Amino acid sequence: MSGPDPTEDLLDLYENAPCGYLSLAPDSTIVRANRTLLGWLDLSADDLVGKPLRDLLGTGGRIAYETHLAPLLRLQGFVYEIALDLRCDHGLVPVIANASEKRDESDNHLFTRLTLFLAEDRRKYERNLLESKIRAESETEQRDREAELREQFIAVLGHDLRNPVAALKAGTGLLKDSGNLDTEDREIVTHMDSTIDRAIELINNVMDFARGRLGSGISLELQPTPDLDRKLEIVIVEAKTARPDRDIRSEIAIGTSVECDPDRLAQLLSNLLSNALHHGRHDAPVMVKAITTRDKLEISVTNSGTPIPANVLETLFQPFDRGSKQGNHDGLGLGLFIVDQIATAHGGRMEVASDEGGTTFKLVIPSKESEQR
Repeated sequence: MSGPDPTEDLLDLYENAPCGYLSLAPDSTIVRANRTLLGWLDLSADDLVGKPLRDLLGTGGRIAYETHLAPLLRLQGFVYEIALDLRCDHGLVPVIANASEKRDESDNHLFTRLTLFLAEDRRKYERNLLESKIRAESETEQRDREAELREQFIAVLGHDLRNPVAALKAGTGLLKDSGNLDTEDREIVTHMDSTIDRAIELINNVMDFARGRLGSGISLELQPTPDLDRKLEIVIVEAKTARPDRDIRSEIAIGTSVECDPDRLAQLLSNLLSNALHHGRHDAPVMVKAITTRDKLEISVTNSGTPIPANVLETLFQPFDRGSKQGNHDGLGLGLFIVDQIATAHGGRMEVASDEGGTTFKLVIPSKESEQR
């Protein structure tokens, strides 16, 4: 047989609730506290009743009470989730307080009632979270400072290398023009000249990188360019001359004058071609296409070879990314970064697609007319 349903003892519920109860007179004097709260503080009712609330609060709790809890109570009659520290002989007890005012029918303020919840775990979690945030921000700042110093060092190094390398270039030119070289010597000087050209290309890439990261971006000399097709074809001829063992094909159909920096677009195509020749299959052609439509200019370079993984595509245009880490390219990983910077400076974008059918890098620059529409 079951007995009668138990009746809730409201006094016991108040005194032994899983939270603290505190009642204040209108002048913030403590008039009552339940056993749960007294147990947390290891105090008796006589220790608290009659004392002002501020005597129970730590320094932070007093500030929170004066600046948040009391003003909000006066303004709206209630307040939720204010963090307080209660003082007792064994230290501070962190709590979260909800409070409301008890008023009579004439709106006279009778009591302020506070419900208090222990917040040791929550406050510990919040402190750990704050410490983790501060530590993460500090580590990020440190990485940013190191990256900036590294980039400044690279910029200075690139700048200082230009003069001695230019002197070497002038020296090999004088030797070739002297007419005093036999066949073997001319071959050696020609090889040296080619190596110096490569060094100049690397230095120029470093300087463009520095301008892109530390300055205002890659500079352009925009101008109406009616012969962009000829400029691009010169780049293709140079690539064929440098790599006679490779099959480079092209379709150039630029029918209008293009507002651009032709030297920068030639640099962009040269970098894309160099990238395709290094990473593409040697027994398959590299295809260059350049077209203009009413809305845009497109220049693309396609090579066959192993598809670039999706995760590599995401960082392909980042500086010092060694272009998918395929092959033995001896560059600095700045070529595609500079390509992307040139595209951005023209108000365009780079697109890349890679699958079993090949890898295509495409520059897309919208026409001025399409931007204005």
